Amino acid sequence: MTEMPRGARPDETGDTHYFEDPTIASDPVVVDVTLPDTAFTMETDTGVFSRGHLDAGTSLLLRADVALASTGHVVDLGSGTGAMALTMARRSPDATVWAVDVNSRARALCERNARRNKLTNIRVAHPDDVPVDVEFSTIWSNPPIRIGKAAMRALLIAWIARLADDGTACLVVQKHLGADSLQRWLTDQGHPTERVASKSGFRLLAVAPA
Repeated sequence: MTEMPRGARPDETGDTHYFEDPTIASDPVVVDVTLPDTAFTMETDTGVFSRGHLDAGTSLLLRADVALASTGHVVDLGSGTGAMALTMARRSPDATVWAVDVNSRARALCERNARRNKLTNIRVAHPDDVPVDVEFSTIWSNPPIRIGKAAMRALLIAWIARLADDGTACLVVQKHLGADSLQRWLTDQGHPTERVASKSGFRLLAVAPA
């Protein structure tokens, strides 16, 4: 999904969905997502991650048996069009679901997708606009590996630090983009990290608070 530090420039990422304000022409496509326990329709677009389909990594996370709090605050970090946020909102209707993304087009799409599916427990926000005192019971993320190792690790540590004492972060990362080294690094930082699933070259990591 899409999340990056402020001020990153297009030539540093090579991917338009990392831009705060994509300039590429809009060309929306509506897709249907069907999971074992729920289904929804969502609008996707150019300049936003995974236009026209549900990407394999996100699909792995959404189909896995991973922790999701039923109440409190949960977050889809780097939400893109909101596939994870929509699923969280369906599965945990009493929770407040934060859909967080730096990409303005992604946030607009996520808001429309929440309305399209009549989900009223989703709050769409730029990362700087999430109140600092909000503590999360669950974090789900397909993190932005391609923004660079240092930036991505700083991003993850900052958000994992906001987990409740009994919370869990679930991250889906491609093996060839460093999933195994990220698992070791998070554990070394004091966040016990377990691989809970693997498929199609992706690792699903469950991360506990320090």
